[in-house]
Amino acid sequence: MWFSILLVMLFLVTGFFWVLDMAVFKPKRVKKAQAIKAQMQGGYDDAVQEALARPVWLEYTAGLFGVVALVFVLRSFVTEPFRIPSSSMVPTLLEGDFLLVNKFAYGLRMPITNQVVVPVGHPNRGDVVVFHYPLDPKTDFIKRVVGLPGDTVVYENKQLTINGKVIEQKSTNISNLKPGTYAKDIPLNTVYQSDEMLADNGQSHAIWTEERHPTYIPQGVRLEAKQACKYNETGFTCTVPKGHYFMMGDNRDYSDDSRYWGFVPDENLVGRAYFVWMNFNDFSRIGTSVK
Repeated sequence: MWFSILLVMLFLVTGFFWVLDMAVFKPKRVKKAQAIKAQMQGGYDDAVQEALARPVWLEYTAGLFGVVALVFVLRSFVTEPFRIPSSSMVPTLLEGDFLLVNKFAYGLRMPITNQVVVPVGHPNRGDVVVFHYPLDPKTDFIKRVVGLPGDTVVYENKQLTINGKVIEQKSTNISNLKPGTYAKDIPLNTVYQSDEMLADNGQSHAIWTEERHPTYIPQGVRLEAKQACKYNETGFTCTVPKGHYFMMGDNRDYSDDSRYWGFVPDENLVGRAYFVWMNFNDFSRIGTSVK
């Protein structure tokens, strides 16, 4: 958020001086150069170039406008880099992954306000989405879309059901994980990976669960979620309101997501993650597509 504000300010300031240069200062420099040509018989090239050159202060303002404008357009409307700060999306995304996020997947949006100005599309179930955290919009989160507006999401005993349809899972034990891959002090033989068929196009994705961990931790549920969902000892039921989405992490038992803080409004969406371009801890991650 703060970088977006800084980028907009740089765009406006450098743009202002660029327009000022084109409208006021450059014509004066050209006029001065023409006067030098008229007064001198020859050997005036150096003097003309000096007359046409921008002052240093103008070079560092108006001169940067082109670069700032390019970065502004690309980052605001095309793609934005994002770094995975936690393990909540393991195994799909690893801590330390640097991603590219498609900024126009869910509509072209105004910088800072994030209001849609050109509708393009909407999230689908299964999309991996970056969004502004509803309880602190200055912070960006990344999760998977589980529930769309109007959906009834049920999560009981770690089984997901959407609109009465049980989401298919095929679980396998992954006890061959390296120590520390999952979570500290967790026996790896209690960790399971499931291929979950959440997307409407049949695309599956992997999720991790830990058999000793509860479906959710009651003490972690904020008031916003309690007002929107019905909780019991084995899980919860939520009906997603209009213009909102229900998000969950693929590392189901170690993710702070919609089951704890509620729904994500459409105006908080940043874009869809689609590509891992760097991970300094694991170079084999470079080029991985996000599904």
